Amino acid sequence: MKQPINIFWFRRDLRLDDNRGLYEALKSDYPVLPIFIFDSGILNKLPEDDARVTFIYSTLQAMRRTLQDKCGSSIAIYKGTPLDVFQNLNEHYDIKGVYTNHDYEPYATSRDEHIDNFLKTHNSSFRTFKDHVIFEKNEVVKSDGTPYVVYTPYMKSWKAKFKSIDLKAYDTTTHFNNLIKLKDLPNVSLETIGFKISSQKIAPYTVTPTLIQNYEATRNFPAKDATSRLGPHLRFGTVSVRKMVKKAIAEQNEIFWQELIWREFFMQILWHFPHTVHKSFKPKYDRIQWRNNETEFKAWCEGKTGYPLVDAGMRQLNVTGFMHNRVRMLTGSFLCKHLLIDWRWGEAYFAEKLHDYEMASNIGNWQWVAGCGVDAAPYFRIFNPTTQIQKFDKNLEYINTWVPDFQELTYPQPIVEHKFARERCLAVYKAALK
Repeated sequence: MKQPINIFWFRRDLRLDDNRGLYEALKSDYPVLPIFIFDSGILNKLPEDDARVTFIYSTLQAMRRTLQDKCGSSIAIYKGTPLDVFQNLNEHYDIKGVYTNHDYEPYATSRDEHIDNFLKTHNSSFRTFKDHVIFEKNEVVKSDGTPYVVYTPYMKSWKAKFKSIDLKAYDTTTHFNNLIKLKDLPNVSLETIGFKISSQKIAPYTVTPTLIQNYEATRNFPAKDATSRLGPHLRFGTVSVRKMVKKAIAEQNEIFWQELIWREFFMQILWHFPHTVHKSFKPKYDRIQWRNNETEFKAWCEGKTGYPLVDAGMRQLNVTGFMHNRVRMLTGSFLCKHLLIDWRWGEAYFAEKLHDYEMASNIGNWQWVAGCGVDAAPYFRIFNPTTQIQKFDKNLEYINTWVPDFQELTYPQPIVEHKFARERCLAVYKAALK
């Protein structure tokens, strides 16, 4: 006779504390089997030394050890398609229900629909919970029920709604006794899933009172180590967004708080407008005649455009998997407007390289710099990559770190002249938007 259990499925919530779906599972009537699935459909598209896979793997192993030591349980880790894994689990257990947290990306919603349908055919339930954000889907909308497509009114409405909620933490640890009492659950090695340890490391996050209090004054200068590095940790859920919002409020820093709200703004945009994964939010911008010069794209990717601040950002990204946010705006604008290369090319490159890649924010920000998204920079705003140095790296500290050759004869000449590129961009955009 098969053992009746509930399953908690870890995904973008790799922590044992303040985890809503895990909390709900642990309060249920059956022992809880925690699982994680290295989805082969996702892994097959990644390089074997992907730092994000190393990070996920090491985080899971640490979580396994914690549960083994604290309560004689563990996490079962599998590789395969989610459907295959659940079919296999169904042969060994009487699955009463599967608990997990919401994921909002198009692939994830399709995947969850398939799992839900499979479980229904076996009289099992599929229960998902809000954990990754404070507000989701239709929770912050206009009075007529339509979604906000401009950030500032969304932010104001978000804050007004926030005042009326009780932002409680979910104390999972008090219910660990309901975990399945098996230490030796299935595990995999990095090699088994086709990967090796990455030389790149995902940095710990920093949310000290000093960093938060100084955030507005220091966040725009890429030479300063003054950003939180929260991105990957929010992306993979190694930190609770509820705790981060509480910290921002405790330090009374509106700018830091609003960065967290930007993240939710882009998530609800992707939810309401899933076509933005592949198409411009503003359809007329899909008429732009991109040049899409592959040689110039390669130079941009490699940080060899002849514009030192652009090149510094790209080289930092390639070496570390991180790029300062101010420089992300400049490199993105340069690709779309100076080189007239489709924003989707840049979005895909960032998706491959960024440790904190999150589809909603990446697409939202790329469409912002291209001028084709919600709440976008106007198409005629074209950053000057030379004067940006004077504004944000006037002592050349950042540039000297990442482009030490910028004053040598071997450094490339500018790939395009700024004034010419600006006029060409304006002409191409105007022709498309007639």
